[in-house]
Amino acid sequence: MRNVNELVSVVFSGLSALVIEGVQDEGEVIRVSARTRDDPVPCPACGAPTAKVHGLHGRTLVDVPVDGRRVVVSVRVRRLVCPVLGCPRQTFREQVPGLVERYQRRTPRLARRLGFVVKELTGQAGARLSRAWGCGISPSTALRLLTRLRTPPPRVPRVIGVDDFALKRRHRYATVIIDAETGERIDVLPDRTAPTLVTWLREHPGAEYVCRDGSATYAEAIRQALPEAVQVSDRWHLWSNLCGKVLAEVRSHAACWATAVNPARPGGVREQTTRERWQRVHDLLGQGVGLLECARRLDVALNTVKRYSRMKEPTGDRRAPRYKPTLVDPYRDHLRTRRAADPAVPVLQLFREIKELGYTGSLNLLYRYITQGRAEGDKPVTTPQRFARLLLTRPENLRDKDTVLLRELTGTCPEMNELASLASKFAQLLAPAEGNDAKLTNWITTVRTADLPHLHSFANGLEFDRAAVDAGLTLPYHNGRTEGVNTRTKRIMRQMHGRAGFPLLRHRILLQ
Repeated sequence: MRNVNELVSVVFSGLSALVIEGVQDEGEVIRVSARTRDDPVPCPACGAPTAKVHGLHGRTLVDVPVDGRRVVVSVRVRRLVCPVLGCPRQTFREQVPGLVERYQRRTPRLARRLGFVVKELTGQAGARLSRAWGCGISPSTALRLLTRLRTPPPRVPRVIGVDDFALKRRHRYATVIIDAETGERIDVLPDRTAPTLVTWLREHPGAEYVCRDGSATYAEAIRQALPEAVQVSDRWHLWSNLCGKVLAEVRSHAACWATAVNPARPGGVREQTTRERWQRVHDLLGQGVGLLECARRLDVALNTVKRYSRMKEPTGDRRAPRYKPTLVDPYRDHLRTRRAADPAVPVLQLFREIKELGYTGSLNLLYRYITQGRAEGDKPVTTPQRFARLLLTRPENLRDKDTVLLRELTGTCPEMNELASLASKFAQLLAPAEGNDAKLTNWITTVRTADLPHLHSFANGLEFDRAAVDAGLTLPYHNGRTEGVNTRTKRIMRQMHGRAGFPLLRHRILLQ
């Protein structure tokens, strides 16, 4: 830089519309003295230019910090006289567009930067960051700056996505509407009832496709407000529903496949209770007692009775024991060999033997290890969740040992083999393409002939919403971006610790 004036013009380039008269270093604050230029200014009422000065006024503005220090600008502005007789504004105070505006104590560029901060952090967090940045504001000011930010003008896209999210789980919910192609937020409704959505859709017509989940409330609202729009069922929700039914089928056939891994493992109290309850339910059903009356007599839930009524044989939901690694694990083979040769060998004797082999744990740890049966136990019984995961995973993504295990499990039961085939065929339909609707018809027909009652229930749900399901399997639209908006909404709600009302939450969602 040649001189101080050029340095000042670079450091305070945002103040170029003013005439800088001086810069003072006051420690944590840099004070800039400036004035407006002597150019004529148009009257805000009649537009006539004037440079006649009636008086001078001082204004104090805060600008973006420099070197981590607060910048305060003291500006001397003119009060000008309008040259037009009869003008309603005889005198007026000049403003500098983009720098000195009415009633503002911050420059517009500082307000924009603070706007980015409060849009992401809002109240207290935004105030803390602004103080560290060198232009501290209070939490209330942060909220005021946030509410002043303008949301995008509302519009109705060609493809919209509709989904709900919880304001207070199991109590209050809201509805978010977005552009399903770009992810742009369109609007947020205060509840998830059909009349509210019907009113909004009728006030904003023009959508040709509406992506949604399996909600019957949204389906009916869209049918009433936009009868010509195509409803598109979300493919992720279809797959999620199928996963739940597959897990239910796997659990109902646990007696078939659980013995494939460890035939000698006893079922335990849980399996015995399941068998007894299954027997009581089927005894009552055999006597002609209805499902609801069975539930009353046995003092269990109706859905429990329905689940047992679908089972042809009593099953045990066998669970794998979840043991953490211990210091005894390296000596398991030695313990197994010694206890097989002499079942009455004292634990203290085993403790001395493995101590000589390098065991560094305690006698109590060894005692618990043997008491839990971990010394003689084989590999854990496969859980229904793991079996279902193997059925629903792409074959090319399975490890070799998982592929072998899956083959063993499905080979023990023809229903499980058929379940694996049906799940694989449905997964292929989730890649949208023409003709998938006809393939879905064939798939449902095959399910009807299979002895898989839980899949029958899933097929009934597909038939109930068949038009939307066909659109979801043949069109490229989906509700994935809406789910992403809901995920970010949860982050916003956690930031505000649940203390913000719906208007502020809606404002933040639309600003994202």
